Amino acid sequence: MRLAALLLAGTALLPSGAVKAQTAVPPATGTAAAKQSFTPEDFARFAPRTAYDMLVQLPGFTIRSADQERGLGQASENVLINGTRIANKTGGAIAELQRIAAGNVERIEIVDASTLGIAGLSGQVANIILKNARKAGGQFEWKPDFRAHYSRPNLFRGNISYTGKTGAVDYTLSLEDQAGRGAIGGPELFYAADGSLIERREEVFHQESDTVTAKLRLAIDGPGTSKGNLVLGYSPYWNPVYDFEQRFRADGNDGTRLRRQRLNGWFYDVNADYEFALGPGRFKIIGLRHFDHEPVISTQIDSFASGAPDQGTRFTRNSHITETIARAEYGWKMGKADWQVSLERAVNGLDQRGALATLNPQGDFVPVPFPGGSGIVREVRHEGMVTYSRALGAKLSLQVAGGGETSVLERVDGDLPARRFFRPKGSVTLGWKPDAAWDLSLKVRRRVGQISFYDFLAQPNLKSERQNAGNPDLVPPQSWEAEMEVGRTLGAAGKTRLRAYYHRIDDIIDIVPIGADDEGVGNLPRATRMGLVSTSTIQFAPLGLPGAKLDATVGIERARVRDPLTGQMRTISGTQDRWAELNFRHDIPKSALAWGVDASFYHYSPYYYLTEVNQENEGPWFVNVFAEHKNVLGLTVRATVGNIFSARHYYDREVYAGRRTTNPLVFRQSNNQLIGPIFTFKISGSF
Repeated sequence: MRLAALLLAGTALLPSGAVKAQTAVPPATGTAAAKQSFTPEDFARFAPRTAYDMLVQLPGFTIRSADQERGLGQASENVLINGTRIANKTGGAIAELQRIAAGNVERIEIVDASTLGIAGLSGQVANIILKNARKAGGQFEWKPDFRAHYSRPNLFRGNISYTGKTGAVDYTLSLEDQAGRGAIGGPELFYAADGSLIERREEVFHQESDTVTAKLRLAIDGPGTSKGNLVLGYSPYWNPVYDFEQRFRADGNDGTRLRRQRLNGWFYDVNADYEFALGPGRFKIIGLRHFDHEPVISTQIDSFASGAPDQGTRFTRNSHITETIARAEYGWKMGKADWQVSLERAVNGLDQRGALATLNPQGDFVPVPFPGGSGIVREVRHEGMVTYSRALGAKLSLQVAGGGETSVLERVDGDLPARRFFRPKGSVTLGWKPDAAWDLSLKVRRRVGQISFYDFLAQPNLKSERQNAGNPDLVPPQSWEAEMEVGRTLGAAGKTRLRAYYHRIDDIIDIVPIGADDEGVGNLPRATRMGLVSTSTIQFAPLGLPGAKLDATVGIERARVRDPLTGQMRTISGTQDRWAELNFRHDIPKSALAWGVDASFYHYSPYYYLTEVNQENEGPWFVNVFAEHKNVLGLTVRATVGNIFSARHYYDREVYAGRRTTNPLVFRQSNNQLIGPIFTFKISGSF
């Protein structure tokens, strides 16, 4: 991994003549600082079905999905459609592109964010330009997968959509099942503080998730240059969990543990926007409504070979999660500058009704006190921002955004008074493109982070026999963030980018002491994150293997916070501190065949609780191989064999009798469990 990182990061520093291009990349249009265009012919070898299939093949481009920020806020998704941000929380532009036929794409432009006048973006942005005359038609994809061990088959993952036009209205109807499966099995070993084995468990775990979304999207050409969009979505979902352990103890008190979870919920989304010319600029209004009904029943029962009565716990939680947003934007041009003023009001809420019960000797669950398990949390937030964008020359551009937010955060059903906050926020972004081969962007911003309202209320973890107490004093983190990104086009050999970042975070979210003995999610005073991410596409045609390419991403992060118990610096809980993704694909020339190999590595730091420390990883490497035929009776068919080198599930845990700084170690847990191969089939087509 170290060698790969050096190679990939180092290519960004090659002199302009170090790689000799055999064929030219798609020519840049306009000035050097403007854009680079890709036409459908540049993607022909991949036989794309949708606009999204084209987007994922852009050399050296990393897709960034929209951040799940507070409200809608400024843009964060680095994908536009016809130069417009898709401002919703139902998948954004990326979801829309999966329903647009590749034949309806005119071109894809790669532009520097600072030249667009769209607040919030930095680095490279993909702008998908659609044809004015688009054909009606549909897309479908079926992607079942099967695991060799433990899991139930995933038969219904896929999507189907149809896009057409009637009068001034473009419409898209779609149905999608975002289905997933997870399963592991094997030994869990428990050791006493002196290292002796005290218990062995054989576990079988599997969970299934299905989210079926029916969606209608309407795009309306109104009078003059006005236009609007309406997106309606309804999604029922299911997420059952089965976890069975056979227990063998050194003291002979053998038994079993069975944990089941039932989650059958639904949510709906309504997104609407409308924009029109007003005075010297354009005015846009956006509205959003989200409602989620999330009922959970989790039951855990211990049975004993000795015949002793079963012991068990049941946790039930019935939650309603809501979000309502109204946003207005006005943008205009003044001289060489673009201006935008935005105002937003967002109301978020959680209504949770939680209950806890224990199993009595007669086999009935009897309610027990569960303080903090029920409540209503609400935040009302207002944000105002002003954004200024302009070119400082043919090769340099600037964007400055400034403003702030006010919020009222409260437990509606509690005795504590509502808390009121004002938080400044903004950013400065510079983009520089000295020539056609190099580009650089620099961004400094003040950001307000997100919180989960669930952390305001008590939440038990039955499997770990641990409970997070509710924390009414939780506040969103705030951070100063600096990011620099440099890119280098290597001609026919590909493209490479290197991103460096540093974040100084105030009120970081972590596990903190609550009261004399409890713990829960809370704020620590300060933390830092810094990292490097290298993204490259290497084309093998100049090396004598036409049709082959390697997409590679390698990253490393160092995240530090002061532990609330020890006072010593440590990693932020659960940080992804190093990772790599290597995707090799070979489209065999003059044929409809392709094959490839994907390899991925992800490593996460430990979670630090007050009474335990645990760490969970899978790997070390997941390696998949695939074969694809791009014309089987007009369909694209792919078969993938995943995890061919038997990556495993690892979990290590240390549990103390009380707070880990002052109490002895009770036991250590070590899991080394089987995942097994995963077989995936994908059939996609158009109609």
